[in-house]
Amino acid sequence: MSRKLLDLWVGFFVALGLAAVLFLALKVGNLSAANFSDTYSLTAKFVNIGGLKVRAPVKSAGVVVGRVAEVRFDPETYEAVVSFTIDARYRFPKDTFALILTAGLLGEQYIGLDPGGDEKMLQNGDTIAKTQSAVVLEKLISQFMFNKASEGQSDK
Repeated sequence: MSRKLLDLWVGFFVALGLAAVLFLALKVGNLSAANFSDTYSLTAKFVNIGGLKVRAPVKSAGVVVGRVAEVRFDPETYEAVVSFTIDARYRFPKDTFALILTAGLLGEQYIGLDPGGDEKMLQNGDTIAKTQSAVVLEKLISQFMFNKASEGQSDK
């Protein structure tokens, strides 16, 4: 095998390795799921969003129907305002319930949509009125520990 042919094969495998690393980086960052189909925007307000991040999935019945587009803080109501886009193929009733859920015990957080029974559908720019904030594990543990400590003191 000549030196030039060997260099060509090495270059080919290096390029293939770089492409594989780029593909994995996009998969991990949820950037490869770019969806160029039609979408519509919805907004929801939450008291606590936990670790919800931009590009987090929006799921209904376990199926990804959209992505979180923006997370901001409303200084007037002291709530987190989450804007997300939904694929136009999926329509949800006006009384849909938005919840912040966790995938697994310590997994990523996402928005879950529980459809209601209203005949009117949500439109582009609408706000979901019914929401449930994230369950913060640290807060639950501290409440449990505080309750156990107060039980121990009342027994004496």
